[in-house]
Amino acid sequence: MAGFPPFRPRPPWWGGDLQTLRNMLVGRHPDLSPYPALDIRLPMRDGSGDVLAAALHAPAPASQVPASRPLAVLIHGLTGCQDSLYMLRSAAAFLAAGYPVLRLSLRGAGPSRPLCRFQYHAGRSDDLRDALLGLHAEVTANGLMLVGYSLGGNMLLKFLADYGRDFPVLAAGSVSAPIDLAESSRRFLDRRNWLYHRWLLARMKEETLAGPADALTAEERRRVTQAATVLEFDDMHVAPRNGFAGAADYYAKCSALGFLPAIEVPALLVHAEDDPWIPSNAYNRALRAGNDRLTCLLAPGGGHVGFHDGTPVAWHDRCLLQFFEENLSG
Repeated sequence: MAGFPPFRPRPPWWGGDLQTLRNMLVGRHPDLSPYPALDIRLPMRDGSGDVLAAALHAPAPASQVPASRPLAVLIHGLTGCQDSLYMLRSAAAFLAAGYPVLRLSLRGAGPSRPLCRFQYHAGRSDDLRDALLGLHAEVTANGLMLVGYSLGGNMLLKFLADYGRDFPVLAAGSVSAPIDLAESSRRFLDRRNWLYHRWLLARMKEETLAGPADALTAEERRRVTQAATVLEFDDMHVAPRNGFAGAADYYAKCSALGFLPAIEVPALLVHAEDDPWIPSNAYNRALRAGNDRLTCLLAPGGGHVGFHDGTPVAWHDRCLLQFFEENLSG
C-alpha cells in the first residue's frame, strides 16, 4: 500500500462486521444541498425500452478548483441505487474536491425500477456503455473517472476491459468488488453469514418483484419467490433471464477476475481482508494478473464498503481521490 495512507479503524467500529454495518446503524446523510442535482434519464439501446435514472451534480460555483475536472461516475452495488448512503457520501467527497458527479441507478434499481422491465447483473457492462453514450458531450468533455462499489465494481472492471478504450476514461476504481462471483456466492453460504444472507436475499426478491406488473412471467415470479439462497436465485432466475446456462455459467462469464488483464486504463482495486462477504483470495490472484495498469489496495481491515476511520471522508474515498489526482497530474 505504498503511497496510500494506512487504514486505521475508528472506535468502536473494530472488525469487518461492525465496519460493514456502521452506515446502517448510525450513518448520516451528507448535505448535498450546495450541489443541486439534475435528474436525467438514459435510455438503453437494446430495444427493451428500459431507461436508467441518474442524478447529475456540478461542484459549487464558489469552488476554487478549476472547472476542467472530469466527471466522476458512481455505480452502486447489489440492491443499492443512486441514493445508497455510500453513494451519497462518496458524491459529497468528490464534489468537495471539485469533481462533477453522476450518481447512476442501474437497470431496475431504485428510481430506475419503474422504468425497466429487466434488471442489472454483475456482468451487464453494455448498460454502463449505453448510459455513458446517453450523456451530452459537454458533460464528458473533460474525461471520466469511474467508481464502482461491490457488484457495481465487478461490472465496472468488466466494462473497462470490454469498452474502456472507447471512452475518455482517465482512471477508475472499484471498492469491495466480488471479482470472483462463484467464490463470493459460496462465502454467503457460510454459517457465520446466515443473517447477512437472509437480509440480502429478501432485498433481492423485493427489488425483483417490485418492477412493472408484466415484467416477469408467472413462472419467473414463482422461481424468485421459491429461491432459498442467493445461489439458487442466480441459478433459477438471474441466469436463465439473461441467457446463461445456470449460475456457474453466469459466474464464469461475468467475474471481473478474468477480464483484468485486458484493462488498459489506470484502475485502483480497493478491498479489505476482513470483508465478511467477499473473500480476498481473488485479489491475491489479481496481483498476479501481470497488468501494470492495475493497483490492488488490500487493507487488513475495513469490512464491506466500510473503511470508517477517524476522518469525515471514508478511507476508500480518500484513496480514490489521491489515485485520481495522481493520474490527472501525470
